[in-house]
Amino acid sequence: MSNHGGKRENAGRPPGQGKFGEPTVTMRVPESQKATIKSFLEALQRKRARIDGGTPVMDTEVDEFFFPEISDQPTRLPLFSTKVAAGFPSPADDHIEKRLDVSEFLIDHAASTFFVTIKGESMIDVGLLPGDKAVVDRSKTPGIGDIVLAVVDREFTIKILDYGANKMPRLMPANSSGAYRPIYIRPDMQFEIFGVVTGSFRRFK
Repeated sequence: MSNHGGKRENAGRPPGQGKFGEPTVTMRVPESQKATIKSFLEALQRKRARIDGGTPVMDTEVDEFFFPEISDQPTRLPLFSTKVAAGFPSPADDHIEKRLDVSEFLIDHAASTFFVTIKGESMIDVGLLPGDKAVVDRSKTPGIGDIVLAVVDREFTIKILDYGANKMPRLMPANSSGAYRPIYIRPDMQFEIFGVVTGSFRRFK
């Protein structure tokens, strides 16, 4: 009988000893989202390393990343045409303008869209509150005034895209308290616009 082959006891790397410090699992992801997931995991490692080392961490404004699951059977709910200040619109059929699929409304290009959780208060003046889910589309071309998910020196942040007098990009917060300053992009900084924020959603209950 051959002694070769088969799994040896205690062979391989012990669980939790990899670069993430915890057990890992294998999962299938869309080809188009591979770079997104890789960049997020790299940013997570750098954030953990800076926290452990006592170095201040940049307010990334972004926490979790999610990818949409588009059902073959869309959920179409009634969209009422009645305008009301409060209360509930009339349930009569003649007040229903059309049926609206929530996924269709939020997502233009499913293959290039993902969601991120807002963390921080630098964008509250445009309605992005902590805990909200922002819809990010990587296929859209960013323009001045767009809300973007950017990577600055390998850290994620959500800001309004603008350009300064020197024609260099700058990322503007949307918080009238003055607690947050613009991020001016210098030639020696690593900078990439990762996607355009096309919408957001939250739950109240």
